[in-house]
Amino acid sequence: MRRQPAGTGLRCVGRRRPKDERFTAMKIRNSIKSLRKRHRDNRVVRRRGRLYVINKTMKRYKARQG
Repeated sequence: MRRQPAGTGLRCVGRRRPKDERFTAMKIRNSIKSLRKRHRDNRVVRRRGRLYVINKTMKRYKARQG
């Protein structure tokens, strides 16, 4: 198996993602209670001591508390 030259990382070239799959920045708020009500599939989860709002159907509804 041949090795790739240094500095040529693997990239996804030529694949266009639908608009709702593109990366969106996570909102950071002091209170996420109101952000939970933005979409019916939003869920509040605790990971690594922080509260997150996640949505598996609409990836754009992401938030973190604090």
